Amino acid sequence: MVLLYRSIYIGTTSVEEGFPPDQCCTFRGSFSKLDVKTGAVLWKTYMLPDNQGKLGQYAGAAIWGSSPSIDVHRRHVYIGTGNTYSVPENISQCQENQLNNNSTVPTHPDACVEPGNHGNSILALDMDTGEIQWYRQLGGYDVWFLECFLNTSVCPIGPNVDADFGEAPMMLRPYINGTKRDLVVAVQKSGFAWALDRNNGGLVWSTEAGPGGILGGGSWGAATDKKRVYTNIINNEGKNFTLKPSNNVTTSGGWVAMDPRSGKVLWSTANPSNAFSAGPVSVANGILFGGSTNAKGTVYAMNTETGEVLWSYETGATVYGGMSISNGCIYVGSGYKSGFGATIPMFTAGTSLFAFCVT
Repeated sequence: MVLLYRSIYIGTTSVEEGFPPDQCCTFRGSFSKLDVKTGAVLWKTYMLPDNQGKLGQYAGAAIWGSSPSIDVHRRHVYIGTGNTYSVPENISQCQENQLNNNSTVPTHPDACVEPGNHGNSILALDMDTGEIQWYRQLGGYDVWFLECFLNTSVCPIGPNVDADFGEAPMMLRPYINGTKRDLVVAVQKSGFAWALDRNNGGLVWSTEAGPGGILGGGSWGAATDKKRVYTNIINNEGKNFTLKPSNNVTTSGGWVAMDPRSGKVLWSTANPSNAFSAGPVSVANGILFGGSTNAKGTVYAMNTETGEVLWSYETGATVYGGMSISNGCIYVGSGYKSGFGATIPMFTAGTSLFAFCVT
């Protein structure tokens, strides 16, 4: 949520993705502007065509990264969306008819994605009217709901990669070939990072920062200090993750730094705890902070230039969230064993809040 000029800008998500297949789904992701005094909805923009509340039509495209970037000069609100939960029969048939439909290449468009389907997309909305100024669909056809993870036989025709944008895009202004370029950058659960032109959504660069997965890939929040773009790579599926520049391979999560001008991976650091790196990253004063989901909940501080771990601390319970930074201190909570966290054996419970301060 963002509060600006007496208005609230906020996206919507849904629990319908967890419904049984015969009940899923009718929810359509949307983004709204509200009056801060009255709560009145000033505008609301849906990410999918109207399904009239019926099953078997377009559903999904939730907005998980609900704190958007707002470009006051262009009057743009930049958002990222999640996967679709269901599509009309003719779209499913289109996908079935396509050759090699069991895989997807995020950098190539999919003929079965209609213009009105804004799932797995970055969009610019007019901050005054909510009108879509431009959009860029990234990742192709992607119909997924929770039952796909539990029982693939009930999953629709694939690919079903669950490649949400689980974060809002960031605004950057790097020099590219001697010229300042106004960009929005976001990292996807596919593991791809994308940089788009703020004026028209044109693709400036894309980079596979690390392996994707149902949790990620990158999720919950990348960061930048203008010198680099930083992201977590969760790697919950334990895929081979080739680190740069060493070319060593890990199957754990990790953290990655990229050049904002080109997307080139400058360094990648494996999670020393051999666990997921689920939380968003935070950066300040040349230090990148990331947390680990291991049972002891380790917090890591890394050199932003090299990725070298400078210090770490075991909080005693899984760290799934990110770190807040204020007035020389970082704050982090530990413990995640409820809801989704209860389904992951390695996750541990805790109720502590830690502060680390420069004195």
